[in-house]
Amino acid sequence: MIDERLKELKLELPSPPKAVANYIPYVISGNLVFISGQISKIGETIIQGRLGENLTIEQGREAAKLSGLNLLAQMKAACDGDLSRVQKIIKIGGFVQSLPTTTHADIPTIINGCSDLMVQVFGETGRHARFAVSSPSLPLDVAVEIDAIIEITKQETY
Repeated sequence: MIDERLKELKLELPSPPKAVANYIPYVISGNLVFISGQISKIGETIIQGRLGENLTIEQGREAAKLSGLNLLAQMKAACDGDLSRVQKIIKIGGFVQSLPTTTHADIPTIINGCSDLMVQVFGETGRHARFAVSSPSLPLDVAVEIDAIIEITKQETY
């Protein structure tokens, strides 16, 4: 059970963040869930900054983990509270706010903060395709924004 795994990992999911503009947090099409970009902010905790300027790789990894926790919260909402309906994390896409002079080998290392979380929570189901790119700026000056595509089982209707 995924909820038990979250407890073992001492992870508490936030409430799923609400959309702040003209979009919705996720869209379900068939068995696929497309989750909008989730930023490195949970409640009052926000990790801001730009790699190569005022953000370390370790802070970036933590920011990616926060984004990942928000992704998990959106997954849970899309699955009507039952994360065991997640069949596969198909793809995540990660943006790291960084200077153009940043060593771009660091960008995938930062997004591993989210990728590692998905594998810790879901095991092999959490292994996914992905992209990890540098961005000159992100909303609210956050360090990281990550979106996802997941596959879920259909909810049974009676």
